[in-house]
Amino acid sequence: MSRRRSTGVTIRAIAAEAGVSIATVSRVLNGHVYVADETRRIVQRAVERLGAKPSAPSRSVQGAVYVRCPYVLTDYFGTIVSSVAETLDLHGRRLILSAGDAALRVDALPGLPDDPEIAGAVLILPPESGEQLRALQARNFPFVVVDPRVSSEDIASVSASHFAGARSLTAHLIELGHRRIGVIGGPQEWLASDSRIVGHAAALATAGLLPSPELLVRNVEPVTDWGYDSALRLLDLPDPPTAIVAFNDKSAVGALRAAHERGLRVPEDLSITGFDDVYLSLSTLPMLTTVRQPLEEMGRMAVTLLMRLLDGHTIESLHVELATHLIVRDSTGPAPNRT
Repeated sequence: MSRRRSTGVTIRAIAAEAGVSIATVSRVLNGHVYVADETRRIVQRAVERLGAKPSAPSRSVQGAVYVRCPYVLTDYFGTIVSSVAETLDLHGRRLILSAGDAALRVDALPGLPDDPEIAGAVLILPPESGEQLRALQARNFPFVVVDPRVSSEDIASVSASHFAGARSLTAHLIELGHRRIGVIGGPQEWLASDSRIVGHAAALATAGLLPSPELLVRNVEPVTDWGYDSALRLLDLPDPPTAIVAFNDKSAVGALRAAHERGLRVPEDLSITGFDDVYLSLSTLPMLTTVRQPLEEMGRMAVTLLMRLLDGHTIESLHVELATHLIVRDSTGPAPNRT
């Protein structure tokens, strides 16, 4: 998927000739203001020596990057988008942002390859099917998916290690003596949801335990109210869990409210965990045991992969999975003795 200049000279070749970075060349060719005059002259002389100055800059040189997030830009998504924006600025790229409900109402993806002002895209948790994303790829349009909703091995993507994170959470609870562990899962169609449930089951299997279907409740949306309703369903079981693993920190906050309404102390009577480690995890009482996702690094890595695609490189590792970390706080404790 090479995107070369009309003379066959790449940005990389210009950077090598000028002795500067690819990002600097991109800034100069884009007319970016944050370039020293002497540096600009060095790059322009390199362009002239290579005979690379085209009559019209190519898509990869002057185009902006379309960034779409079909969710409100709070905590989780806002952190990723901010990181993408900062990294694009370092590369001298202009950002076109579509976010929230408006991003869902407009079917913009099919028209992206026809827009000469857009060089590529970063798509955050896109709702499109794998077939739709592959159709966009088939038109030689560079894009990277952050936190893919569906599995698609041939599309460049970045995510956190959901499986490993969930396994570490459940293993932590098992070490504390918990055997009845309820799970508030994420939406049915999300790849992250399935990976975390498999990670939970793997930790149980290591301890010689089997997952119980009655202890799994799926969220329709991973928000506080759904976490609250799901936790009530688990706590109202004839044999309720001693611990609840929530899909994310927001769901865990809902579970904390449900425990309070049932007169349960956390963690003395019930342990509760989250996932993500957004600001909410430090705002609860007790503070949440959770899994930290490298949200800023996910945004930076997505831009790095996109820049490689725009420079015509073949990416050997299409899917980059970044490490997660278990963060133990006060919302988990030893399993209660129910005798």
